[in-house]
Amino acid sequence: MPTSRTYRIRGLDCAEEAGALKAAVGRIPGVENLEINLLKGTMRVTCTDAGPSDVEIRRAVETTGLKVEADGPSPGGPPALMNTIWSRHGRGLMCAASGVFTLLGFLAHGFSHGGILHALTAGGELERHEYPPLTVALFAAAVVCGGWFVGPKAWAALRRRRPDMNLLMTVAVLGAAAIGEWFEAAAVAFLFSLSLVLESWSVSRARRAIESLLTLTPPKARYIRGGDGEIVEGAVEDVPVGSTVLVRPGERVPLDGFVVKGETALNQAPITGESLPVSKTVGDEVFAGTINETGAFEFRAAKSAGDTTLARIIRMVEEAQARRAPAEQWVDRFAFYYTPAMMFFALGVALLPPLMTGGHWGKWFYEALVILVIACPCALVISTPVAIVAGLTRAARAGVLIKGGAFLEAAARIRVVALDKTGTLTHGRPEVQRIVPLDQHTEQELLATAAGLEGESEHPLARAILRRARKEGVSPAKVERFQAVKGKGAEGWIGGRRFWIGSHRFAHENIHESADAHRKAEALEDAGHSVVAIGNAEHVCGLVSVADTLRPEARQAVLGMRAAGVRRIVMLTGDNEGTAKAVADEVGVDEFRAELLPEDKLDIVQELARSDGHVAVVGDGINDAPALAAATVGIAMGAAGTDAAIETADVALMSDDISKVPWLFKHGRRTMSIIRQNVIFALSIKAVFLFLALAGVATLWMAIAADMGASLLVIFNALRLLR
Repeated sequence: MPTSRTYRIRGLDCAEEAGALKAAVGRIPGVENLEINLLKGTMRVTCTDAGPSDVEIRRAVETTGLKVEADGPSPGGPPALMNTIWSRHGRGLMCAASGVFTLLGFLAHGFSHGGILHALTAGGELERHEYPPLTVALFAAAVVCGGWFVGPKAWAALRRRRPDMNLLMTVAVLGAAAIGEWFEAAAVAFLFSLSLVLESWSVSRARRAIESLLTLTPPKARYIRGGDGEIVEGAVEDVPVGSTVLVRPGERVPLDGFVVKGETALNQAPITGESLPVSKTVGDEVFAGTINETGAFEFRAAKSAGDTTLARIIRMVEEAQARRAPAEQWVDRFAFYYTPAMMFFALGVALLPPLMTGGHWGKWFYEALVILVIACPCALVISTPVAIVAGLTRAARAGVLIKGGAFLEAAARIRVVALDKTGTLTHGRPEVQRIVPLDQHTEQELLATAAGLEGESEHPLARAILRRARKEGVSPAKVERFQAVKGKGAEGWIGGRRFWIGSHRFAHENIHESADAHRKAEALEDAGHSVVAIGNAEHVCGLVSVADTLRPEARQAVLGMRAAGVRRIVMLTGDNEGTAKAVADEVGVDEFRAELLPEDKLDIVQELARSDGHVAVVGDGINDAPALAAATVGIAMGAAGTDAAIETADVALMSDDISKVPWLFKHGRRTMSIIRQNVIFALSIKAVFLFLALAGVATLWMAIAADMGASLLVIFNALRLLR
């Protein structure tokens, strides 16, 4: 039976290193699957029963120039402390040492050869420079320090016969030293080391953004233990499901659950992205990681610490890093062929001009080294994954959980959106819209009668009437001899008279309806309302119209989708034609399809995909599961508290805020725009310096400075997505 092992890889910060691990470990017999999580710096290996041992996997990792971190806590003492400092800061320390030695060598060279200006402009000449021994020693020390972490990876790439940027830089540095260009060799070693440090920092920045989610849940919780009511404080992991947990104002909620005592307002922004605090009272759901703004309250823990909504979000975001976007895959494929091609091109520049035109060997060898430096794909390789990670992290902060870079990229291409009506454009809960008294009856009297007759019913329309009565402080009338009429309504005696309640059709069956009552009922039905009639043995006493209320942000969200580039918006619903048309007209969708079953919605989504290509479906993640699965991007509304929604959809909106949908499309387009900017910029810089190198203008240190500058720019451009 296959087994999985997870290893933490020291120094895993680059996509090329991830590729090297896949090549080295993935080819071991018995390895069934390999997952590299660049963000977490881990490698998950799934092996067969006869798969490789732990030692074999560690050895394979070491062939790439990387190392597996030891499991468990390190023994104490100074050696362990030094190892910890070295593992965390060794790359930065060696880079700093390389910079210091380069500066000292530069100053020493300037003082011994006519000043600083001469030292700065001497590089690139054909004659061998006469460096004093001290200067050579300082530059050599800079090369060693700068290449301390690069050299082993370059050697590993050479052994694998798979050239990468570490090998490119090592060859360029050693070649420059071989022809006596010690200053440029040191400068290239230092600047490349600095670019790797900055690249590692950028990945760490995104890593810390994800890890910050872990700090949202407090480590301890106060809860009531046992039947004696004793209040204890313990680790969140030890709180039993079903326990009553106490939360004071200003504290974070430690677990998911339901309020059993007290009222408060919670800041749910870390989970749902909602900007305003949400009021909570008895029976309302609360989520781990949210902040208690006002009153103290108690809640019953419904989930363990490892199964809360926040814990699921963290797992989903971490797993999303492994689902690579097509843009990332393209860059990796490009770099796989690009790097060896540039090495062969540089070799041709070094050999062909001297052989074919009698050019100076030293000049063309130097230009070949410049081309090697220019060819370094560092900026190109890092441009896409940093942008994807930053985009996913920013979305999670906004309460939009995207399950991988592929879906973030797909969101940027959406041109057609299918919106479920109930629970998406509407609240999904019918409410009383109008009370129309007839024949001298009053609204209050009508509401009391309706509430009394509907007191025992669980029908959604009955619940809406009871909520309206409670809201207005109307006491339900006392009903005697109550009798439900299956499928139609109910009847009973109030104050010695028989009253009935039911649909408009039920009114026809009970009594001859007046023309005025019939006209008003039809007008309400034409507006998309469900009509509840109340009457007695003599006449219809009045009408109550009930309808699912439209979300206030629904129309603005539809306009936002159009602004985000969506060309066609279709509303799907199981409601009747009249109700569907009323909602469609109010929100401004292009078209609607009514009276649909779940399988009908699936057929329509498939039809839209065939005719328009990329289609997104927005639904509740439960009833709309087939349609969500068939869409290019399935978007579930209100996933906080709905486990099925998180599992079903490609994107989960943690709140019921439909305005997050156009935000998602704009965010996806912005992410892809930044990726395109990064790729074009990285390739353009290389094209410019390639031309300068062939023209004999570019120097080694200029090339590496440009490459480092390009890496910095694409990193900071990508990190703008975190704002």
